[in-house]
Amino acid sequence: MPDDAAPHAATTAAALYGVVAEFETVDQLLAAARRVHTEGFRKIDAYTPAPVHGLAEAMGYNDRRLSLLTLLGGLAGCVAGFGLCYWTSVIDYPVNTGGRPLNSWPSFIVPTFETTILFAALSCFLGLILLCGFPQPYHPVFNVAAVRERATSNGLFLAIEAVDPRFDHTATRQLLESAGAKDVYDVEP
Repeated sequence: MPDDAAPHAATTAAALYGVVAEFETVDQLLAAARRVHTEGFRKIDAYTPAPVHGLAEAMGYNDRRLSLLTLLGGLAGCVAGFGLCYWTSVIDYPVNTGGRPLNSWPSFIVPTFETTILFAALSCFLGLILLCGFPQPYHPVFNVAAVRERATSNGLFLAIEAVDPRFDHTATRQLLESAGAKDVYDVEP
């Protein structure tokens, strides 16, 4: 009989998306996130109704790609805005009014600034959409009734995906329970 149980356990773990634990307080959630990250888990996520200060850092998220995309978008907007002003005033329609030079950069400041802000905002918005993986109309964690009912009102949840190299179904459940979880639920895909 024990030989039959091992393949069944592997099949059950493979059929899982992961596990999700519910916590009663924000401090318990933060402590559990730190502990899970310290134990070596990297495919983790938290679901809370409001932002929790320090939660992303506790889970080891320090991704700065969005900041870089916004900076690059702003620089591209700056170059595009100044280039547009230069092209229209010097190359396409050169009109010398009041004896000023054709490349009068002080008059280009406002359009250059505005295109810098526009391109930075658009690159930030599009970068956020792409980096977050949107649109995502379905996520397996919402198959758990407790998450559906309380994640947007008063629930505090920490999920660990089964694709994490450190994931072992029973050991992961025990880790979350010992971290102070009120309940631990299996997440089916």
